[in-house]
Amino acid sequence: MIAVVYSGSHIADWRLADKERIIASFKTSAINPYFDDEKYIIQLLSKNINLIHHAEEIKRIYFFGAGASSGERKTTVHNALSKFFKYGKVTVEHDIEGAAIACCKNSPGIISICGSGSNAAWFDGKKVKPNNYGLGYILADEGSGNWLGKELLKGFMNETLPPNIQKKFIYRYDPDRKTLLEKIYRQKQPALFLSSFTEFFIDNKEDNYIKGIIKNGFEKMINTYLLPLHDEHPEALLYFAGSVAAGFQNQLYEAAADANLKIANIIKEPINNLLTYYSSKN
Repeated sequence: MIAVVYSGSHIADWRLADKERIIASFKTSAINPYFDDEKYIIQLLSKNINLIHHAEEIKRIYFFGAGASSGERKTTVHNALSKFFKYGKVTVEHDIEGAAIACCKNSPGIISICGSGSNAAWFDGKKVKPNNYGLGYILADEGSGNWLGKELLKGFMNETLPPNIQKKFIYRYDPDRKTLLEKIYRQKQPALFLSSFTEFFIDNKEDNYIKGIIKNGFEKMINTYLLPLHDEHPEALLYFAGSVAAGFQNQLYEAAADANLKIANIIKEPINNLLTYYSSKN
């Protein structure tokens, strides 16, 4: 039996399978070694009935997650998974590696994640090549749910939102300036709070002002990450993974076309493609 895991900033998607037959499909809280230590991860695993029941049967674990971007952080996740799955061989990689495999399989391409956060890289068909992107929710994440949330809250607090959007925002969230600032600057993982406003964009995606913010975010993402990668690999196709990319495909295709870039595919959740890929190898 194998376990395939893809963890973003909010949740981790799990698939347990045996000979290409899905045994269990479920979600847990995200596993992010940037915030979570080994003890926390083991406690999280120990609360899930599917994992408790099948832990000794699982012989291979393929984990891809946000935050698993350095040797030290990968080791944190690896140690926790190895202690829980005592008879399993564990592989831990960054989430963009998983997105690349899910989108491109064994073909080269430019892969971009655009969900709660955003990132991009060149995938040569075997491995993602390191770059200087992925600077996180403060310095980067252009076009992502986190970035959209920041734009919306800045507009509200600066009183620059159009009256109709301002009214909808107040009706939905009953926001208080002090509380918003507390959640952004004093509470744990503010990026999760900021990206929670993606639902507001989804519900109002036909509004011209909202469309403009979304397209502006995609343009920033393309200019920051994708055009430099495309300059290095001019024949490469673009692949996207993530809830924001999938949820606002029209604006993404439009922004890419404006930059003379061709998108090959957009998927919302990499987990099913990853399961198919690794099931065929076991």
